Amino acid sequence: MNVLSTIFRLLGAATSIYMLLCVVRIFLSWFPASASGRPAELVVSATEPYLAIWRRIPFLRAGGVDFSPIAALAVLSALSRVLAMASYGILTIGLVLALIVEMVWAPVSFLLGFFIVLILARVVAYAARWNSLHPVWRTVDAMINPVLFRIQRLVYRDRIVNYMQGLATGAIALLVVRVVFGILFGLLLGLLKSL
Repeated sequence: MNVLSTIFRLLGAATSIYMLLCVVRIFLSWFPASASGRPAELVVSATEPYLAIWRRIPFLRAGGVDFSPIAALAVLSALSRVLAMASYGILTIGLVLALIVEMVWAPVSFLLGFFIVLILARVVAYAARWNSLHPVWRTVDAMINPVLFRIQRLVYRDRIVNYMQGLATGAIALLVVRVVFGILFGLLLGLLKSL
């Protein structure tokens, strides 16, 4: 094992440890009562500068939900994989480009799937005539309505459509985008890995 390989392995291990600290920090934000004490303060102070960079990106927030940790963890995961490949000497330009493409596609794919599931849940709730004013559905509406509004403006222009039609159009449009881009990214990844 040469020195450069050892350096890459150490950097990969440090990246993995930092990613674990970021995960702990994310869990601490879900349970604020557990975020007190010196160990929690150390985790917050170590991870906040990195996570704050991602929080500043506006499109990673939707309806009061912050998706920036997903992007932050995706970048750390990709960096860890690059360092692991470099430590074994199998790193090529094609593999680095493929990892960058995967790093971009993974959070986008997750968000598309997440919104599809939320919209389908809303379709079921609407069809079953569940209480639309319940806080759960109001939260779901707050997350999906900006996305649905943009899709409806693209598809229907200025025509008025009923709520169920808007939900169905949004689910179908997001599903089509997810499938088409999944195929395109898959082809691109195959091409890049063969370089």
